Amino acid sequence: MKYDYLIVGAGLFGVVAAHEMTKAGKKCIVLDRRGHIGGNIYTEDVEGICVHKYGPHIFHTKNKKVWDYINKFAEFNHYINMPVANYKNEIYNLPFNMNTFNKMWGVKTPDEARAMIDAQRLKSGIKEPKNLEEQALFLVGRDIYEKLIKGYTEKQWGRDCKDLPPFIIKRLPLRFVYDNNYFDDPFQGIPVGGYTPIAEKMLENCEVRLNTDYFDFIARNPGIAKKTVYTGAIDEFFGCRFGALEYRSLRFETKILPTDNYQGNAIVNYTEREVPYTRVIEHKHFAFGNQPNTVITHEYPAAWERGLEPYYPINDERNNALYEKYKALADGQDDVYFGGRLGQYKYFDMDKVIAEALDFSERV
Repeated sequence: MKYDYLIVGAGLFGVVAAHEMTKAGKKCIVLDRRGHIGGNIYTEDVEGICVHKYGPHIFHTKNKKVWDYINKFAEFNHYINMPVANYKNEIYNLPFNMNTFNKMWGVKTPDEARAMIDAQRLKSGIKEPKNLEEQALFLVGRDIYEKLIKGYTEKQWGRDCKDLPPFIIKRLPLRFVYDNNYFDDPFQGIPVGGYTPIAEKMLENCEVRLNTDYFDFIARNPGIAKKTVYTGAIDEFFGCRFGALEYRSLRFETKILPTDNYQGNAIVNYTEREVPYTRVIEHKHFAFGNQPNTVITHEYPAAWERGLEPYYPINDERNNALYEKYKALADGQDDVYFGGRLGQYKYFDMDKVIAEALDFSERV
């Protein structure tokens, strides 16, 4: 055995685990089927602008341990996430706050806003929501649902809101203050220079092989490592013997425009169903850029099939039950550990991925 750990996947979980294992004196090799490290947090330079290749990643956390940890590898700027929603050319602030309510109804005080929402909730007559539409009407009323939730959600999941389970939006944040900060976490920002340099620093003492499929590699190199940390799809590891877990995918269209400011904000959500993309990202605004050109990305939700990138686990009752079958198999593995979004079939924010990877590294 040449290595202590074979780490499959150079995404955030994999690079943190590799760094911690190497720091503890273990010899690691890291594989990734893509041609770059960093997974979905990968950033690249285009026209002097740091482009988030797989959608916007704003680092935010309440966990000071995680914040202190990630700051060892990068300096963070003071970017605050304040997306806006475009509904038929009407612009609304997100998350739902007093600026949103003022634009929608002309109300000026929290009591007026609460009264509007309560009246619409009461009018819906819903007491036990049975689907996502009823859940939204029960929580926020018809105006917010119709303009800011319905179309966006149906595009994102590829299904009518009446056909989606209510747990997807079990809670919707309503903030009765004039504050457009999307996150209420005390630590927030974007790494200066992007996320790729963070992954590079974490892996600088590890052997890394890109454009490498794990199954092909291990067939050619059986027994190359004592232990494996697998961050790929858990069902794929076991040959999908119980059936395939389901995901939603994304498609990105990125282009350079000859203007210094295309939309005036880093993220604009398009909430009407008829617009095929869910949002437009203007990357320079993550770093307060003043370049003469700009780079924008249209983000399109997509049905997932094998061969496409699986972005969002569909954690409905069927898929969760299926995952538990695979987890039982995973728990029976003595020399393979499963981690990350695909290995644990769960969507994680970046800070939660780091916390999980640190906890895992300390444990093993």
